[in-house]
Amino acid sequence: MLTMDSQLVHGEQLRGSGGSPVAEPTRRRTAWQAAYVRRTVIGDLLAGFLAALAGYLLRFGPDTSPQGYQVASAWIACVLPVVWVAAMALGRTYERRFLWVGAEEFRRVFSTAVLLLAAVGTVSWAFQLQVARGLVVVALPLATVLTLLARYGQRAWLHRQRSHGRFGQSLLIVGHYSGIAALHAQLEREAYHGYRVVGCCTPTGTDPADPQPGFQSLPVLGGFSDVVSAVERHHVDAVAVLSSPELDGPALRRLGWVLESTDAELLLAPAVTDVVGPRVNIRPISGLPLLHMQRPELRGIRRLAKETTDKVAATFVLLLTLPLLLGVATAVRFTSRGPVLFRQERVGRDGKPFVMLKFRTMVEGADRMASTLVTPNDGNGVLFKLKSDPRTTRVGRFLRRYSLDELPQLLNVLRGDMSLVGPRPPLASEVERYGIDMHRRFLVKPGLTGLWQISGRSNLSWDDSVRMDVQYVENWSLAFDCMILWKTLGAVVRGSGAY
Repeated sequence: MLTMDSQLVHGEQLRGSGGSPVAEPTRRRTAWQAAYVRRTVIGDLLAGFLAALAGYLLRFGPDTSPQGYQVASAWIACVLPVVWVAAMALGRTYERRFLWVGAEEFRRVFSTAVLLLAAVGTVSWAFQLQVARGLVVVALPLATVLTLLARYGQRAWLHRQRSHGRFGQSLLIVGHYSGIAALHAQLEREAYHGYRVVGCCTPTGTDPADPQPGFQSLPVLGGFSDVVSAVERHHVDAVAVLSSPELDGPALRRLGWVLESTDAELLLAPAVTDVVGPRVNIRPISGLPLLHMQRPELRGIRRLAKETTDKVAATFVLLLTLPLLLGVATAVRFTSRGPVLFRQERVGRDGKPFVMLKFRTMVEGADRMASTLVTPNDGNGVLFKLKSDPRTTRVGRFLRRYSLDELPQLLNVLRGDMSLVGPRPPLASEVERYGIDMHRRFLVKPGLTGLWQISGRSNLSWDDSVRMDVQYVENWSLAFDCMILWKTLGAVVRGSGAY
């Protein structure tokens, strides 16, 4: 078994002799990344061209402008695609660390487009350039929309490919048993990230005496001093290091040095893994790069903005789906006895109870029949659920499959009891079994949809439900809400975990 210092010497020898013996296979496995970037550049160039053409034709369809004015704008339209791609490059939107997953790629595209629009307007005003304002106002926003759509489409294609086992990256996890098992389970659940765990390295370098979930099919490839040898033997593309007392600052630094002799990336997981985004930044204090975690902004103007957005959007959706609501209400009323709406007390923000509305999907008095059911609970241990519940009506099964039974909760949003996006509204009986972590969810309103809705709903374990609720509260933002709402559409169509 090699020590970390001996591996460092070994790594330098490999570098001097032309690199790691697994470098070439790794490059072949990651060749798709370069092709992905090329397609992204071509897509941006095409988006800029189509936007410039549409802007020019829209502005100068009828020949009503001076000839010089049209010539200057025609040159701008021809140059715009190149300028657009150059601006995206300057905005670092082609860097691989921002592609494939996460919202950072889209945020950078949008912010770069805003800066480019401001720059074009400022230069045109400063130098009195004869640039058609209509061309700029139409072309740049259209290029932004087309670019975002093209990148989203390519990412969706990649995620579908990864669901079939293609274009993945092999991953080695380094840490303690509990953390490795949790990360392994999460990566398997979110396979679109493309990481395939080939094994792990633990402090002892052996399988745990009491196997835990996640270790049943995950081999232990050695101890902390065997990381580089495991990377070379198993052609590992990335190494994820979890927070461990054995891997302090000097040890991590040396591990990074020895991994430089390979093509494997080094990924560090902080102790606070559910806090991401703008709340976390690195501050140099006394010469040390410390991770600074800001408090979540759950009060003031941000809460007002969220509540205003909720009510405006709920009103719009209610008006838009009014015919559907009337049709569902008619179907519920005339296919089974009982009221159209089901009212149930749930616990909302600050632990205050409220009455939640849903379309009735079960026979009348179904809540009183729960104690008579002998079928094992298909829920997560705290939430009672049955995949084939005999109390569900035929119409109710269809409504649950596509989450149509939850549409009346838009009225709860208008009344201020719920939000469009938030944690799942719990029953009082569930709250009695909550630990201290789950009470964090009461800092915000429960939501009509949320991370639980787009991540499997009733198929989630209790631990996963806790993690997602806390993650939402810690990282709330309007952009995060928009992402969840967008993904809700796909989750509703798939119907995974809806029963």
